[in-house]
Amino acid sequence: MNKAIYIATSEENSGKSIITLGLMSMLIGKTAKVGYFRPIVEDFEEGKLDNHIETVINYFGLDISFQDAYAITKSQLIKKKNKGKIGEVIDLIIEKYKRLEERFDFVLVEGTSFTGEGTVIEMGMNVLIAKNLGIPTIIVGTEAGKTQEELVDSLYLAYDSFKVKEVEVLAVIANKVRPENMESVTASLKNSLPEEVLVNTIPIISSLNNPTIQEIVKELNARVLFGAAFLNNQIGSFSVGAMQLRNYLLNLKENGLVITPGDRADIILGALQANESVNYPAISGIVLTGNILPEESILKLIEGLSNVVPIIAVEEGTYIITNKIGAIKPKIYANNKEKILTSINTFENYVDLDNLSEKLIKFESDGMTPKMFQYNLVKRAKKHRKHIVLPEGNDDRIIIAASRLLTMDVVDISIIGEQKQIENKVATLGLTFDFSKVNIINPNKSVHYDDYVNTYYELRKEKKMTLEIAKDLMEDGSYFGTMMVYKGHADGMVSGAAHTTQHTILPALQFIKTKPNSSVVSSIFFMCLEDRVSIFGDCAINPNPTAEQLAEIAISSAESSMAFGIEPKIAMLSYSSGSSGKGDEVDKVRTATEIVRHKRPDLKIEGPIQYDAAVDPEVGQSKMPNSEVAGHASVLIFPDLNTGNNTYKAVQRETGALAIGPMLQGLNKPVNDLSRGCTVDDIINTVVITAIQAQGL
Repeated sequence: MNKAIYIATSEENSGKSIITLGLMSMLIGKTAKVGYFRPIVEDFEEGKLDNHIETVINYFGLDISFQDAYAITKSQLIKKKNKGKIGEVIDLIIEKYKRLEERFDFVLVEGTSFTGEGTVIEMGMNVLIAKNLGIPTIIVGTEAGKTQEELVDSLYLAYDSFKVKEVEVLAVIANKVRPENMESVTASLKNSLPEEVLVNTIPIISSLNNPTIQEIVKELNARVLFGAAFLNNQIGSFSVGAMQLRNYLLNLKENGLVITPGDRADIILGALQANESVNYPAISGIVLTGNILPEESILKLIEGLSNVVPIIAVEEGTYIITNKIGAIKPKIYANNKEKILTSINTFENYVDLDNLSEKLIKFESDGMTPKMFQYNLVKRAKKHRKHIVLPEGNDDRIIIAASRLLTMDVVDISIIGEQKQIENKVATLGLTFDFSKVNIINPNKSVHYDDYVNTYYELRKEKKMTLEIAKDLMEDGSYFGTMMVYKGHADGMVSGAAHTTQHTILPALQFIKTKPNSSVVSSIFFMCLEDRVSIFGDCAINPNPTAEQLAEIAISSAESSMAFGIEPKIAMLSYSSGSSGKGDEVDKVRTATEIVRHKRPDLKIEGPIQYDAAVDPEVGQSKMPNSEVAGHASVLIFPDLNTGNNTYKAVQRETGALAIGPMLQGLNKPVNDLSRGCTVDDIINTVVITAIQAQGL
């Protein structure tokens, strides 16, 4: 049974980060607790952290300290090697790895990737470490700087180096391959390697192969003059502004970086104006060389502009700086979520996940951890792609979430709002946003507007609806978006970031309506606790449900639980456990429990039961020793909105749990409500669960 995998490369700049991020994302969805370990890291400045370790730990929320995530630095390794003490290094690596192996179900081990003196010993060290840890390997190589034949030969030699030392190689990945060579590289590798070795080929991705402005600032020790909020801007190319402006404008390219001496006010202002003009490509930033700043009047002019791209200043001359920028190798930083998401998406698109997963994961984990749950949500949403409408295009959080959802490539999106306003927001927020992949709709300019108005009027005319009122309401994003879902022009809607719950739900109740077997619309939250995912219902909709409604909420919540891969063990919560309690409220819960048992004898349910007895095994055993739910409840049904809403918020705030939802139950088509205090992550999670609902739960 494998408990770890070793990622190895024999060369620098292989793009190993893509493999690490993609594998970590996959493993978290398959395994309860995943650890991360780098035996040898590049030297880092005192008081700072290794960037790659920091990125992986922070993005995936791993419970590992920086010190536990690595064994030794490059310079320490070389000193030990020169003194003939490699054995001590291996002992230290094994000791630190074994500590992680004891704590985690699976450990991703990332091999060396350093330059200079370290390159000579890198391959040998990778083989030696993997051999001594007793774990299989994935080998990564790059086509960059090689012919196709050289790439295949280098990967086969790396494979042979591991096999000679009896280290199992599970997969070989050719990375940064020119698109036109993909098929032939794959075929050549399959012909060269044994059949049991998985072969995958990943093309060169320009957004991952080029640095950001932030990386240039770091590498050149530059000073940021303007646009500090947009340092994650991706560079597509760079050029020197030394000619006259009229000629230089002809050389601008999309996401180009402008390099020019600091006294060339004409180039600086011309580039900024070109960035605003629809007739010229957008630039990513401007580098001012020669330790020269523009005159005060020019700086004042730039300061007053809106949507200023990053402008940075360096001390060295244009020629030296241009060469240095050309030599910068791109990195992925913890705060650059777009690059991280692009890396994960690239890995998922080009690597055979099913076969690799089958080779890696040889055991089943009990329960459903939050990371596994979130991974599986995204995977399920991608499997049958759906179209989600977001009616609140005037909210920054919606636009940021939409940008990230586009990068994740998980759903099709429509946004209701003014095209120009949304374009301005995207520019102001410094987002990468592919407008060709999103549908922006102004309701009263839509080709469907008149049809929607007439449809709404016909549906509600018995309720004294008039055409004039229908026209006014259909200009409202929530009504228009709900009608899109009703008419089948979208599969689901997510709203509420800037509106009340009633504003979101009322249109749905008016014409989407409830399912035939549902008499009440209710809600659940997926509460992602430290070691499990629980379902809380109803915490957002029904103030004081009757016993019959409470029973229906319990059944709907159990069905939602099963649909999302969580075994339902239902706890009908009250202030009393078992038969001891008296009073109207506990009697209501007791009646609701009996209704569920009568209607759905297949469901495991207990009630009335107190919260502690429902979730704590010791308390559950003490209070209700014969119950198969007590102490192990996964679906917790609250007796009223007051109790449910306060409890979910208390658990969320006090434990740091992630609350995904609310997800509405009982409607014919999925419409979900956001809190007005929602975060970007809340919006993304809600869109994903809405897409899954739309798949036909």
